[in-house]
Amino acid sequence: MAIRVTLDRMLLERRMSLTELCDRVGITMANLSILKTGKAKAVRFSTLEALCRELKCQPGDLLSFDESEDGSDENDG
Repeated sequence: MAIRVTLDRMLLERRMSLTELCDRVGITMANLSILKTGKAKAVRFSTLEALCRELKCQPGDLLSFDESEDGSDENDG
């Protein structure tokens, strides 16, 4: 996937555990782990907003685009 999630780095910089973030944001550990490992196919804006609020960051601090990866899906138009 060409979009990378840098949640690990943000958690480390904020000295916050994944469990603490789950409690603050109100999503399950399983869903946050899927996002953290880059296996998520989508993220809701409300989730992104909650993550940014709790981590005191911008969406671009959590997501990056890697041009070297082929991010195309078979269903892309």
